Amino acid sequence: MQVDHLDLSIPVGEGHVSAVLFRPDGADVTVVVAHGAGTGMEHPFLTGFTGALNDGGAATLRFNFPYREAGKKFPDRAPVAVETWKAVMATVAERDDAGPVWACGKSFGGRMASMAVAEGMPAAGLVYLGYPLHPPGKPEKLRDEHLYGLTLPMLFLQGTRDTFALPGELEPVAHRIGPNARVERIEGGNHSFEVRGQKRTPDVIGAGLAEPVLRFIRDAEAGRS
Repeated sequence: MQVDHLDLSIPVGEGHVSAVLFRPDGADVTVVVAHGAGTGMEHPFLTGFTGALNDGGAATLRFNFPYREAGKKFPDRAPVAVETWKAVMATVAERDDAGPVWACGKSFGGRMASMAVAEGMPAAGLVYLGYPLHPPGKPEKLRDEHLYGLTLPMLFLQGTRDTFALPGELEPVAHRIGPNARVERIEGGNHSFEVRGQKRTPDVIGAGLAEPVLRFIRDAEAGRS
């Protein structure tokens, strides 16, 4: 399978962020993927995940948030991150070969995607790789209010040991959102989807999440046709 590779610089505010697009022959959907708070777009978890999506026939675009582009450690505030998501999605949507464009993010990146959609950003659907429903140990501080008005397909992929949303915490949120939202648990996985007793590198862990994500996307798109 031939996969086209394109490096991009996307204008955001007064600056630019780096992005990389991979498109296999015949791709009929594009998944835009954002990194988590402590990593960048080249983290092996994300390269493994998007590489496996490419192997499954989906185009992908990974991008950096401005703070990561500037070499800073602390994440951008929500307005900047949301603006970045909107600019990146608009850039992808302009492509004739994009097909339906899905927004996906690891932790912080996924939460910011959902906030952007809540503010009107078009997306075919949302995929969360470890949604940070609340800070660890603080289940009373929920980050869920903006989710309840969203009607697009949403997949929450979450480990059963993820202290940001333990079993029984995220499921009621998805139920309240409605039938468009689904929670799938990775047995034994923590917030990084590491499983005790399994010595797997981050790229292998990320690649292992592509199958349920692709299945959800294909099912959602088939339901629209």
